[in-house]
Amino acid sequence: MKKTLQHIHRFEIRLSGLGGQGIITLGRLLGASLALGHGYHVTQTQSYGPEARGGSSRADVVISSSPISYPKTENLDLLVALSQEACNNYYRYMKRAGVLLVDTTLVQHTPTNHFLGLPFTRMAREKIGNPLTINTLVLGAVTHLLPFAERRLIRKSLEENLPPKIQAINVKAFNLGLRQAARHFGEAPEIWKLAKDQANAAEEQETD
Repeated sequence: MKKTLQHIHRFEIRLSGLGGQGIITLGRLLGASLALGHGYHVTQTQSYGPEARGGSSRADVVISSSPISYPKTENLDLLVALSQEACNNYYRYMKRAGVLLVDTTLVQHTPTNHFLGLPFTRMAREKIGNPLTINTLVLGAVTHLLPFAERRLIRKSLEENLPPKIQAINVKAFNLGLRQAARHFGEAPEIWKLAKDQANAAEEQETD
């Protein structure tokens, strides 16, 4: 189903996990597609931990239909956590109506019962046969979750920005991430509506 591009006031994404999971590449691919392919205003920033591989890593993407006055994330609409440490450290930066997506292979405990999860690490290893494809698996799932992201344009950007010798396996991983997210999460508009409803219910309980 084709998604209609829509007006975005400001949408903040944090992609986080461990060094070696391709987080920075994931942020660049997503940001480039939303900016060049879709025509949105996008800022993309990144941070490494003390170790290149095995340490913490994160990439932030801010998307808007208008010029972005402040490039860094402040209140996350979507947090992708591919490690337990990332989930623990960054959950507090989420909006009440934000969506948390975790790698259930590595994240065993979440600070909330309201989250989405797929075993990305296991899928990359067992379904694709290459653990380095975890970032494009996640890209597929994130593309499904974003109501304003057109999968055809994201896939095109993926093909244009990867070396030819690894294009095929990464497109396979991207497509698998898309399919699994659609199968397990439902459609994007309903996901965000549920998150908003849950946030409203929590606020009402606090005021009672």
